Amino acid sequence: MPETEMATPRTLLDKIWDDHVIADLGDGMDLLHVDRTMLHDLSGGRALSDLEAAGHTIRNPELVFATPDHAVSTAPNRRDDSNDVGARLIPLLRDLSRKRGIEFFDIDDPRHGIVHVIGPELGLTLPGATLVCGDSHTCTNGGLGALAWGIGSSELAHALVTQTIVERRPKRLRVRFDGVTGTGVEAKDMILHVIGRIGTAAGTGHAVEYAGTAIDAMDVEGRMTICNLSIELGAKMGLIAPDDVTFAYLADKPMAPKGAMWEQAVAYWSALRSDGDARFDREVTIDAADIAPQITWGTSPEHTIAVGEAIPDPGVQPDENRRAAMTSALDYMDLAPGQPLTGLRIDRVFIGSCTNSRLSDLRRAAAVARGRRVADHVTAWVVPGSYAVKRAAEAEGLDRVFTEAGFDWREPGCSMCVAANGETVAPGQRCVSTSNRNFVGRQGPNARTHLAGPAMATAAAVSGEIVDVRALEPIVKA
Repeated sequence: MPETEMATPRTLLDKIWDDHVIADLGDGMDLLHVDRTMLHDLSGGRALSDLEAAGHTIRNPELVFATPDHAVSTAPNRRDDSNDVGARLIPLLRDLSRKRGIEFFDIDDPRHGIVHVIGPELGLTLPGATLVCGDSHTCTNGGLGALAWGIGSSELAHALVTQTIVERRPKRLRVRFDGVTGTGVEAKDMILHVIGRIGTAAGTGHAVEYAGTAIDAMDVEGRMTICNLSIELGAKMGLIAPDDVTFAYLADKPMAPKGAMWEQAVAYWSALRSDGDARFDREVTIDAADIAPQITWGTSPEHTIAVGEAIPDPGVQPDENRRAAMTSALDYMDLAPGQPLTGLRIDRVFIGSCTNSRLSDLRRAAAVARGRRVADHVTAWVVPGSYAVKRAAEAEGLDRVFTEAGFDWREPGCSMCVAANGETVAPGQRCVSTSNRNFVGRQGPNARTHLAGPAMATAAAVSGEIVDVRALEPIVKA
């Protein structure tokens, strides 16, 4: 082929996007086909109610899947009415899903769990697919090479009725993690490190592709953790090119393609990677060896530091808005510039959420908890992301490791990540959490949240204070 006729090099984003364009609407906007729509209890029931009131039908109910997760109690023997929000929202989503022919994973269904956990583990999330949900952390699914993002209520209604969505193609940001991570460093530490370095606005208007040797060496669950916090980087979409690790993960998933369809799918998926000379609008390279276990000190995910560092001084910040935000965060968290976080007494530990509630997360937490006890003044919970995770963990005896150490072993759900189900951190209490947001009041009114990975959170639980997990003897390899 003559050079002038050679195809323009494309990024992974562009390849998936181009395959889903139905029409160019002009002014940079495209009409895209939606392969999967996921619903949960906080936004899904309302969307279906709006369609009911307007008399609209759902175009492809077989491509829509629903589960209650945000308002679900995680206490043993839970019911719809275990909390007031659940009593109102869960039956609504259940009734309207069944009426419209949408597959519904109920709270007693063995496939139940957090929406961003069950999509991948059931094989609903596939490389190269477009997937939308009324939840900002839908970007989690990009860990399998899907183009997935959260949408608002009007967009959700549009997707349900038309199986399409109107979107502007985002710019392209590539974050490379090259090298090998050190002892005790998890996927959560990697993504928090990036957010702390380049800020929560760095990805605004972009889709983020994560690449590099440290990503290649990571399992799919770690990749989902990386993509989960893309929205905390300011981007709606985060994705990682599928590879043999991805294909092995999907091979036994119940709703993944089978037989000849599997072979065709893998052939297509194998081409889903950025061309070698594809151009990105911005690139950031991280030396994985420079990353230490991370912990947040403030009220934004960008307020993150290596566990051995001191809290930065807002006074040295040249930007007035940033300086004011840091000062306000310190006041809310009752902390001071220059103060170390190690040794800071904590009250609660939460291991769970769509960020860190998968089996590999629980294995790392159990490695730290094994043979130790939760400090007397600490209340610590482990909340599996799905029944599948819970069953697998129990088959390995991880539940006994946690309960013998003094953790509560809970039922699946979002729980204390957003506290929509009444499971909150008390006012003034300090919680080390494996969730994705440490906003003011996120875990309850006046709750103080420090984000960390499962190993770091567990180390805090057994120590009663924030500690460097690498300092525990014997050294725990997360």
